[in-house]
Amino acid sequence: MSSTNNAQVIASRAANSRPLELLARGGFIAYGVIHLLFAWLAFQVAFGESSGETDQSGALNTLAQQPAGEFLVICIIVGMVAMAVWQAFEAVIGESGPQDRTAKAERFISGCRTVLYLYFAYLGYKVVSGANASQSQSQQSTASSMMDSGGGRFLVGLAGAVVLGVGVGLAVYGLKKKFEKHLNTSQMRPTVHRTVRRLGTAGYTSKGIAYAIAGALIVSAAVTYDPEKAGGLDAALKTLAGTDWGPWLLGLIALGIACFGVYCFFQTKYRKV
Repeated sequence: MSSTNNAQVIASRAANSRPLELLARGGFIAYGVIHLLFAWLAFQVAFGESSGETDQSGALNTLAQQPAGEFLVICIIVGMVAMAVWQAFEAVIGESGPQDRTAKAERFISGCRTVLYLYFAYLGYKVVSGANASQSQSQQSTASSMMDSGGGRFLVGLAGAVVLGVGVGLAVYGLKKKFEKHLNTSQMRPTVHRTVRRLGTAGYTSKGIAYAIAGALIVSAAVTYDPEKAGGLDAALKTLAGTDWGPWLLGLIALGIACFGVYCFFQTKYRKV
């Protein structure tokens, strides 16, 4: 047996372990909590009740300020790390069956999810360690430094285009209901299946719109040489709230993100792990 095949066998055994499955399923609860808090912050910004961070770091900071909040953030960190490990194994071994172009694309997406979950775990660590977890300020500072260097504006614009593409991809993913292929829909009652489908569609589409707006603003920041526009989701949602119809549109986006949070709870039971 080659070293590559041996590594895949070891990874497959680890990925199929019961403790890792339970931790990963618990991670979906943590992921859902983050999005519900994120949605609540977006609602507050939409109707002028908050000026704090309106993104995942803001959600974790808000949670940490509640009774037993730091303990809950630590639980979220554990859940995010477990999900990252699970997705790392998925990236290495993939799903069973022919490794065609679609299967390779799924493995690449699993790799991207690994990075995302580790990033959320890192944000949680910064919160409990007392460090500044602000995504918006960090992104603005990074964008400003990059735009002052040669070719920096192009790189910032390219990053914005990637974020915009991710947003469009998430929206299409939700509208086409591609998320269902990762669910054990045969175990759902018809009413549960309809509910999960609606939650997933609304959730992925709303997240996609939010990321697309953020990406468009980052591209605009590069074009107009304005680092303040490169603040990620926080800057995007606050900019949207400042337009005529923005508060209502932001309210709808927040509702959709809340739907995604509830959808994550259903994934705890029905996600193929």
